[in-house]
Amino acid sequence: MKTNMKSILLVALMFGTLISYANNDTNSTNNKAKKTVKVEFKNVRKGQSLTIKNDKGVSVYNQEIAASGNFSRTFDFSALENGVYTAELNKDFEIIIKEFYVKNGLVTFLNNSNTKLFKPVIRAKENLIYVSKLDFNNKPLNVVIYYNGEAILSDNIKGDDLLKRTYKLSENKKGEYKVYVNSDNRTYSKNFTI
Repeated sequence: MKTNMKSILLVALMFGTLISYANNDTNSTNNKAKKTVKVEFKNVRKGQSLTIKNDKGVSVYNQEIAASGNFSRTFDFSALENGVYTAELNKDFEIIIKEFYVKNGLVTFLNNSNTKLFKPVIRAKENLIYVSKLDFNNKPLNVVIYYNGEAILSDNIKGDDLLKRTYKLSENKKGEYKVYVNSDNRTYSKNFTI
């Protein structure tokens, strides 16, 4: 019985020592992982882009997605200045945003979920311009239309979850048109000719 107790005590001490070493290794790995961060997005398509911006909106990194599927890339953000940054996946009709904070070379993601911004859709057919946007935040959509470099219309669209407007242009005014749409502190534009 004494021998069994000694054996059990010895095994327990060995397991305790192994767990202690395992915990120390895990902690050092977590510290290292905070300096390098894996950014992942699902369902990406070739040609979409990943941009990392600082809190002033200045791009510090930009990459075009080379293959469709799931995207995963490990970044070392230890050289970045302290502050809030965003990793933005720019898709066809939406922008997926992940926010993170850098302090003394260590990275912390600010929330576990992604933020989605829906981009406006601007289409032109003959002398009609169609502008629409999904907006679940109920923020206004500012539209400015230029003809040959001169602003001819300015509009502010407010309303429900789907903002939409159709503009009819004069059939007699042939030339270059440009539509600027401002929403969510971002500007989108489209050029077309009638």
